[in-house]
Amino acid sequence: MTTTHKVSIWRGGAEGDYAHYDVPARESQTVLDVVTYVQRHLDPTLTYRFACRVGMCGSCAMTVNGVPRWTCRTHVSKVTGGGELKIGPLANMPVIKDLACDMTEFFEKWQKAQSRFIPTKTRKNPMEPIKPDTPARVAANAGIECINCGVCYAACDTVRWNADYLGPAALNRAWTLANDERDGGWADRLKAVSDHGGCHSCRSHQSCEAHCPNQLNPAASIAGLKRLSTSAYLKGELK
Repeated sequence: MTTTHKVSIWRGGAEGDYAHYDVPARESQTVLDVVTYVQRHLDPTLTYRFACRVGMCGSCAMTVNGVPRWTCRTHVSKVTGGGELKIGPLANMPVIKDLACDMTEFFEKWQKAQSRFIPTKTRKNPMEPIKPDTPARVAANAGIECINCGVCYAACDTVRWNADYLGPAALNRAWTLANDERDGGWADRLKAVSDHGGCHSCRSHQSCEAHCPNQLNPAASIAGLKRLSTSAYLKGELK
């Protein structure tokens, strides 16, 4: 039975390298537990992010043995072979230091996609009833549990190839708003998601769906945006 894990953790910035540690193996140990042990007992200069530890905030996302994951919900026993772990920062984002990435561009692309709710009424209006079983509400609900962890963005090949691509998370959010009858920002949003780097840049590899910890399918949301965009173009509503 393995008593220690041989752990390689990325240290430094973009030009850094992996450092190696021996970490005691424990029952029900998560990858985040391993990183925390290194920081608390072996190297206090190790930089990483975490908050809730229960899969609610998404801030602990890292690349584990080549796959982007939430480290708080990833048990070592399910991802390690022969007791070896390789932990790095998320891909497709600049590295600030060690396991912490700069997510500025990730969130800026949300803004470029106009992925913010634009109300059509004020607080003085009565609350509008929304039936949960309408097709639009069902479509919105399918993608609404995104918490912006960046795993889909890190897994996306199109983001890697095309720096202008808005990415799965921003486009998924745009799709939920396209199906929200209370929202009034669709005209500007349609132009944003149909432009260069928008929904038509997606190559439908579905890496986002394969790796989403919340089991969402941004590729399906992007396909919906493609249909809306194409329909608007054929009707002359989009040029």
